[in-house]
Amino acid sequence: MEWFSAEFFTALLSIIIIDLVLAGDNAVVIGMAARNLPKESQKKAIFWGTFGAIGIRAVATLLVVYLLKIPFLLLAGGLVLIWISYKLLVEEKKHEEVKAGKNLVEAIKTIMIADAMMGLDNVIAVAGAAKDSYFLVILGLLISIPIVVWGSTLILKWMERFPFIIYFGAGVLAFTAAKMITDEPFLINFFEGNPIIKWMIILVIVAGVLLTGKVVNQKRKFKSPELT
Repeated sequence: MEWFSAEFFTALLSIIIIDLVLAGDNAVVIGMAARNLPKESQKKAIFWGTFGAIGIRAVATLLVVYLLKIPFLLLAGGLVLIWISYKLLVEEKKHEEVKAGKNLVEAIKTIMIADAMMGLDNVIAVAGAAKDSYFLVILGLLISIPIVVWGSTLILKWMERFPFIIYFGAGVLAFTAAKMITDEPFLINFFEGNPIIKWMIILVIVAGVLLTGKVVNQKRKFKSPELT
């Protein structure tokens, strides 16, 4: 991938969208982990906890970018990412299990561990969007993480108020998943020789994820009054 080409900026935009959609929820966890600390310590816990979490996530993502070069792992990652994009639409997030740290060090540790546990979907998605560019991974993190940390509350409110944002993000994830599958080295020659089939598969994957998520959410919304 050439630097600052159309493909480069498309991939960078995908990474930023993925980070914002998937990491906004992680920011809630960061706030919960630091909630019992004195106010003067909360900012330190959030800063250093987030700093450590970014470091772990960057290393993990770079490692996954390298591993995706192994035959069939790109295909496997694409299939996993399809499931992740579907879960983004239908999964109800819960954070009750996140314990608040009793002191600064414990809060920082909790933030780093919680982010690492929750960030696997983000790592796979970003690695897939970046293809083989380590520079894109770092640049995407540098741009999106500050937005997530300082604008997480606003981002989450927007997602709740405008559900189409989540569907747009899930669509980007599904598109990334489809591209990972069609870019699998074992299959790429076939798809390059049959571009119509390639784009039909991409369309089916994206549309399938969005439509399935929409149907499941509508059924849940229809049944919810009966449960109350």
